[in-house]
Amino acid sequence: MLFRLAGRSFGIELEPVREIVPFRRATRLPGTSERVAGLMNVRGTIVTVIGLAALLGTSRAPHAGGSVVLVEHGGRLVGVAVDEVLDVRRMADVELGTDAEAVPAGSAVRALGRLEGEVVALLDIHDIISQVLA
Repeated sequence: MLFRLAGRSFGIELEPVREIVPFRRATRLPGTSERVAGLMNVRGTIVTVIGLAALLGTSRAPHAGGSVVLVEHGGRLVGVAVDEVLDVRRMADVELGTDAEAVPAGSAVRALGRLEGEVVALLDIHDIISQVLA
């Protein structure tokens, strides 16, 4: 699944994605990391929403026109705030490169790809969620 965040394109595997909902104001919790945008109520289920922009180095808060991608992680739903969901593509459609110099060691970036002339960073969403919620 491809999405845009802070003007850049990213991708995650589709298998753990359960739903995409419009971004609603998340309730911030005092003392939590800036990487946690807050909590949202999704049809009676309280979901922690990760501010992916803060984790990726842009300190801007999620905006009202964006979306929350609900991902199943360890038996629970976790939301990931993004600016815009773009498309669902097969990996074969994306030219992948795993050049060790291009992909920072220890980062959540699994590979870099090129799709229709644009660079796409493919993220390990489970690694990101584990880092934030640890």
